[in-house]
Order: sequence, then structure tokens, then C-alpha cells
Amino acid sequence: MNESFITPPGHVKFRAKKLFDAAGEVAGGSIAFLEPGGGGPVPPHTHSHDHLFIVTRGAVCIEVGGKTVIVGAGDAFRVDGRELHSVWNDSDGETVMVGLTVN
Repeated sequence: MNESFITPPGHVKFRAKKLFDAAGEVAGGSIAFLEPGGGGPVPPHTHSHDHLFIVTRGAVCIEVGGKTVIVGAGDAFRVDGRELHSVWNDSDGETVMVGLTVN
């Protein structure tokens, strides 16, 4: 896998890479590969912006506001950044998703 993928702080078995626009500037998003049992952050966090998670392969469990939502391949889910949240791969296979920052 390309070495520009990193594991963000507080995440495990989770590799992510920033997305870039045509001008080479960082866009508000990343692509992530979550191994089985991977995810984060630990502990769940909040912030001022929302996330839009788009799963392209596998499935993730998104914990938000004390509830768990399962999002599978081909589906998307918007997370209110003001609520405690984290994302996990509880499956036996790798999950691939795109995360976008939404203001």
C-alpha cells in the first residue's frame, strides 16, 4: 500500500490518505482502509464540522450520540460533529470508505 497512508492518532488498524483536488490542494476529505477490528478514535470525539462517510467496500459501525448505525458498501451516513462519535470495522474483512468534511 502507498506509504502516504497514515494511521491517525487514537485509531487502530486504520490507514487513511488525504484527498487532493485538481490543483493539488488538500480537499476536506480522505480515503480510509479499516482492517477487521480497526477504527477510532478512542475515546470518541466531537468537533465543529460534520463528517459524510461513504462506504465503498465492506461495512462500518458508526457510534454517534450513544447509538450505533451500520453503513454498508454503497451507502453513506452524515455524522453531526457536535455529537460524540467514532467509526469501527466489526467485520472479518477490510472496509474501504471515503470521509468528507461537511460544514
